[in-house]
Amino acid sequence: MPHPEKTLPGEFELIAEFLAPLAADYPGAYGLLDDAAVVSPAPGHELVAKTDALIAGVHFLPTDPADLVARKALRVNLSDLAGKGAVPRAYLLDLILPEDTTRDWLANFAAGLASDQGAFGVHLIGGDTNSTPGPLTLAVMALGEVKAGSMLRRGGAKAGEIAFVTGTIGDAALGLKVLHDELAGIADDAARFLVDRYRLPQPRVSVGPRLIGLAHASIDVSDGLVADLQHLCDVSGVDAFIETDKVPLSPAAGAAVSSDPPLVETALTGGDDYEILFTAPSDAAQALAKLAVESGVPITPIGRIDKPAGGQRPAVTLIDAAGCRLTVGRGGWTHF
Repeated sequence: MPHPEKTLPGEFELIAEFLAPLAADYPGAYGLLDDAAVVSPAPGHELVAKTDALIAGVHFLPTDPADLVARKALRVNLSDLAGKGAVPRAYLLDLILPEDTTRDWLANFAAGLASDQGAFGVHLIGGDTNSTPGPLTLAVMALGEVKAGSMLRRGGAKAGEIAFVTGTIGDAALGLKVLHDELAGIADDAARFLVDRYRLPQPRVSVGPRLIGLAHASIDVSDGLVADLQHLCDVSGVDAFIETDKVPLSPAAGAAVSSDPPLVETALTGGDDYEILFTAPSDAAQALAKLAVESGVPITPIGRIDKPAGGQRPAVTLIDAAGCRLTVGRGGWTHF
């Protein structure tokens, strides 16, 4: 029998103890005592909605700390909002718990959410709780705001523009390899950095809203750099040429790739980066450099956008430092 102090309370007691405090400062949440919430965007603004589900064993390891699981679930959605240029405001949470979940686990989970609510200025406003015989499953719907008609979309990239990306690419995919003991010979501090990037994304909320007026098309990198650029090209009807030696790698990822060059494919296609990939005209480069300095987030040009070849699907072409085209086995993560 579980220890009484470890056993979860009933559904409504669970909400009152662990989740309602996360909604306390949002009037439209009504303390999570009603069936729905009210969200009023600022005058002249529109709501941007995004939802992502995370499943234990698919999107995070079942042994990952509860607070980091909570923060990742929230942050991957905030990353999508950042990619649309939206300022995050609130979120809803569906929490589907295995029957052996403990009170301690849930307390740590709620503490993780509380920490990130303070960091990103968002509040829980509703959702649902359920039990399951299957794996832990979380679904977050994040709500943000943009000025009416200004949301950045996948469509809009134009021939002659430059492709840019924030931060560094490949850290999370390499971090997952560390967790699976598939990355030998890496220094301990580098391994810890890569694992942290897998477990705790850094949504670029300080950059995304300031891309409005500079970027013409944008997407957050969740499925992998190549795959997400392909999504952008498909909607925009353009080709992209990426210079792989310009794709920014962290020192840890760079060291891993230097010791095992085929890992560059993992970095380019592995997913879970949660950086912003966008296109902008060349005359925006100076403003973007200033934004990078002011936000503390690197913004790197990695290639160019071109007209598609007639009668063919838009394509992403990878070019190495010698000017040769590279072929990768897959573009990125897919669920099906």
